[in-house]
Amino acid sequence: MNPRNTWRWIAVAAALFAFIFFYQRHVPKNGSEPIRVLPSLEAAAVTSVQVRPGARAQIRADRTNGVWELVEPLAYPAQAASIEKFLAELGRLTPAPYITARELRGRAKADEEYGFSSPQASIVIEQPDHPAHLLIGARTPPGDQVFLQVVGVDGVYVVDADFLKYLPRTAEDWRDTTLIDLKGLAFDRLSVTNGTKVFELRRDTTNKLWRMVYPLQARAYSARADASLQVLQSVTVSQFIPDDPKADLESFGLQPPELEVAFGQGTNTVARLQFGNSPTNDTRLVYARRLGVNAIVTVPKDLLAPWHARVNDFRDPSLVTLSGPVAAIDVRGADPFSVQQQTNGAWRVLPQGFPADAGLVKDFLTALSALQIVEFTTDVATAPDLAEKGLASPVRQYILKSAATIGSGPTNAVIAELSFGTNQADKIFARRADEPGFVYAVKLADFQHLPAAGWQLRERRIWSFSTNDVAGATLRQQDRVRKIVRNGPHSWSLALGSHGTIEDLAVEETVSGLCQLTAGAWVAHGAPDRARFGFTSNDLHITLELNGGDKVSVELGSNPPGNVPYAVTTLDGEPWVFECPVWLYVYAQRHLSVPPNP
Repeated sequence: MNPRNTWRWIAVAAALFAFIFFYQRHVPKNGSEPIRVLPSLEAAAVTSVQVRPGARAQIRADRTNGVWELVEPLAYPAQAASIEKFLAELGRLTPAPYITARELRGRAKADEEYGFSSPQASIVIEQPDHPAHLLIGARTPPGDQVFLQVVGVDGVYVVDADFLKYLPRTAEDWRDTTLIDLKGLAFDRLSVTNGTKVFELRRDTTNKLWRMVYPLQARAYSARADASLQVLQSVTVSQFIPDDPKADLESFGLQPPELEVAFGQGTNTVARLQFGNSPTNDTRLVYARRLGVNAIVTVPKDLLAPWHARVNDFRDPSLVTLSGPVAAIDVRGADPFSVQQQTNGAWRVLPQGFPADAGLVKDFLTALSALQIVEFTTDVATAPDLAEKGLASPVRQYILKSAATIGSGPTNAVIAELSFGTNQADKIFARRADEPGFVYAVKLADFQHLPAAGWQLRERRIWSFSTNDVAGATLRQQDRVRKIVRNGPHSWSLALGSHGTIEDLAVEETVSGLCQLTAGAWVAHGAPDRARFGFTSNDLHITLELNGGDKVSVELGSNPPGNVPYAVTTLDGEPWVFECPVWLYVYAQRHLSVPPNP
């Protein structure tokens, strides 16, 4: 056997024996509370942490007013979570064995043997009344534990080496990778410079909505601004560029910056971010810096995309936003009318005086709120501009008012006043009364969904009663007539002189639908073009005869245009054409039609 290997194995055995000896003598007994290396350490009370990792530069972080900042080897915001985790791990350190001072006196080269002559790291913790200085020595032969010494305390601890992974090796380990913490930043002003494009937004302190103040006074797209800020909050540093007080900012694209985002509170600028070009070896990143913080970093380029948008992309794309309840709508145009909410919550169309359909009024307001600006046409409209776009004498106007306008309320209760002019291709020009200089364009199709006449908003429920109120029905088609009689629930028979067959259940279901006749939409009234809506001489006329002697009638068109069935009934002495529910139309044609004479 090789004598050199023999002595090597004897040394390993001796080290293991020494470890076992110390462990057996100094490990806490079962059931006893583990002894902590730093029993007085309270992480929340620590004001400063200094770490010197070997021969590298010292790293120091101080906590002021609850905020951690790196002060050595450079001044920079610190990662609070990493420091707090490091302190927590130190506070949990418990010795496996503990080598007493008496035992150390018998080892002439103890500092060298345990690694304290050239320690892995020196740690100084500043805590009122309980400062601590630790030296981290060598690892034990198995490698999973490390020798540790508390300066001023006799003896050496052997602790789990797992806490070393929280020990910073360079300042970068504790530098905050958050580009900016907007949650802790008080600001109500946002200024963006993107090449030649510059705009500034201000946030209302009451409703928290943004408004554009430069290059023009306009409503801002608050949702987009807030979403862009959330993305900016998520930007983290990919790499810290080595600090150089004489760095060539122009080479990084930071002098002048390609993009700058500044935050202000009142007239004071509280933070400013600048972004430059990409490193030559990675176009997915861009150089960045925060003024006042001496560092150049790289960040992901794609997260900055929202701020490279056009100025108009930060303008509110909604033609109108209804922030409060609407109690009246005045419509001016070829057929002027008004829709007003009554004290009982119901709506009424004036001057006609008929009840308005609550669902249609809701759809009307929803359609107005959904109008999206597809083009910011003019920002400084002149009289010729307005005339050219049909806004000097609008085709139609919608004036929305709050409840205070009804009666003797204040005169400034108009929520919004919208004017619409001429159309070009698929868009129509629009204007707000409170923004006289701006001309917008919205989709023509969206505008055409808005009601142009009061009759379009009439209550869609035509009549409503129970099938038990029905005594019978008279059915007419061309010169043919058939009468049916209701004998009771789900029981029908032919009147004397009528012929054909009756399916009781199907007839009952059809008549039940007719008892609750509701228009899908009103399409015409007065003297409609009957042929246009599919009415012919072969139409089915249905008259329901009620027990009290009253009668109601409806005519179903026999030639539906575009597969949309239309029906007509008489209201207020004039015909009203409406879209008939498809299922009811099919059931009536199938089960109530008059068969040919035998």
